[in-house]
Amino acid sequence: MTPAPRPRAPRPPASAGFTLIEIIVVIVVIAVLASLVAPNVFRHVDSARDSTVRSQVEMLGAALDAYRLDLGRYPTTEEGLNALVTAPAGAEAGRWKGPYLRKKVPVDPWTHPYQYSSPGRVNPTGYDLLSYGADGQPGGQGENADVTSWE
Repeated sequence: MTPAPRPRAPRPPASAGFTLIEIIVVIVVIAVLASLVAPNVFRHVDSARDSTVRSQVEMLGAALDAYRLDLGRYPTTEEGLNALVTAPAGAEAGRWKGPYLRKKVPVDPWTHPYQYSSPGRVNPTGYDLLSYGADGQPGGQGENADVTSWE
């Protein structure tokens, strides 16, 4: 007994697919939408960086305060912020209960290291912690403004 032949699926016509004009129209529509959306998205990048740097300064300040509670002092300028993740050598190592940060010391949103000094110039009994902003230079306005722990 011979099996019955299977019916074949109909073949699409040879002209199936997209034409060059259809593809160009889709690309133009996507480009128009992108030109309308992109300015709104990029307008918020600066405010996101500002929020990030302020929150990181607060987080580092809390870690520095925890360090001070355990060791009775803030890390020196020479020890820097790395003292929050690496135990000091010598007798103080027994009182160090760190690491005080879950990850390594972050850089600011513009990839510059935070500036730390203790005793501070502005806070002589504590520390100064700041980011110089986008330009990495003291002073500035807008995105280039300094963000400090004392303001």
